[in-house]
Amino acid sequence: MKGVSVFLLPRTHSLHMALNISNPFRFHHSQGSKHVEFKCLSPRRHAKTLAMATRFPGVDNELQKILDADMDHVSARRRARESFKDIQLGIDHILFKTRCDGLEVKESYEVNSRGVEIFYKSWLPGIARPKAIVFYCHAYGDTCTFFFEGIARKLACAGYGVFAMDYPGFGLSEGLHCYIPSFDSLVDDVIELYSKIKENPEFRSLPSFLFGQSMGGAVALKMHLKQPKAWDGAILAAPMCKIADGMVPPKLLAQILFGIATILPKQKLFPQKKLSVAAFRDLKKREMTAYNVIGYRDKPRLRTAVEMFKTTQEIEQKLEQVSLPLLILHGEADIVTDPSVSKTFYEKASSSDKKIKLYKDAYHSLLEGELDEIIIQVLSDIVSWLDEHSFKHSSSSDK
Repeated sequence: MKGVSVFLLPRTHSLHMALNISNPFRFHHSQGSKHVEFKCLSPRRHAKTLAMATRFPGVDNELQKILDADMDHVSARRRARESFKDIQLGIDHILFKTRCDGLEVKESYEVNSRGVEIFYKSWLPGIARPKAIVFYCHAYGDTCTFFFEGIARKLACAGYGVFAMDYPGFGLSEGLHCYIPSFDSLVDDVIELYSKIKENPEFRSLPSFLFGQSMGGAVALKMHLKQPKAWDGAILAAPMCKIADGMVPPKLLAQILFGIATILPKQKLFPQKKLSVAAFRDLKKREMTAYNVIGYRDKPRLRTAVEMFKTTQEIEQKLEQVSLPLLILHGEADIVTDPSVSKTFYEKASSSDKKIKLYKDAYHSLLEGELDEIIIQVLSDIVSWLDEHSFKHSSSSDK
């Protein structure tokens, strides 16, 4: 029906009490010519709506059952990844095609100061001393154990030590899946682990660079704003300085959902386009996103959406305060994060050493979802920038 938005909610007693809904299955809200209708689902029907299991060729029923489990809990995510990792890394993607022997790869868990067990991973270039250390901040809903495995190996093959972690509630780290009660706390968790690694005597004298993709770009920027002198530069791929208008609901609906978030922060209600369709241009690579079995695929949780929105607003107000060396990479056809905002960011940042590269016709996922030649070019641009800035750091240290 024209002019009417219909939105499905899980039927919970607290929701109906909070909204004072007389009909437990429907809630209407009107403002002028706009009309929003919420339909509440029974728990059983809600579960059925979310059950969208992917069937993988060659996977037996026992493994499929592990993959179909509720990934809200970290135990299920860890079991799925452990059972499926060899299949994941065997997919026909350019990131996994180049062999690089002799790397020192290590997976670790560490309980942080908030009592949360964090998963992190390192890739070091074997015998040779790293030119620098790269600290990676992953995107929304993602993990450092799938596509980034290939990216990290390529950076390590180029002579860089790479560290990556899963944020609390993401990937293999403890916490409710993809729930961000506080973006600031998430950033503090990343700072805590990466600062500890950076101060390791083995790495203390090396330059250290942040590398953030999408939401990870916002994490990296907030890390810099909290620690202006701590990092020697940042690579930001399609950074989440602003979420594109087409990826957020209409203003009226957003206002209603932000209000509900104070009551039901963990509910998966925030409407969003399918990210793989919006982010991956190459259709074959888009299909491969299903192999990220511990990636988050549901609607964003309400509190998570609110925190991300607030974070982009904060970053937009502080672009002038960004002062570290910058490499900004963005696809011109990105409809997830706005490339025009990256252009504004480049102009406003107070950094004296800054560079922006825009890729014609490229979508959001520059390193995972593009044509092979674009992925190769982006990786080459990153390594070239790292080489230049690592050499600058070494030269200045020798004086």
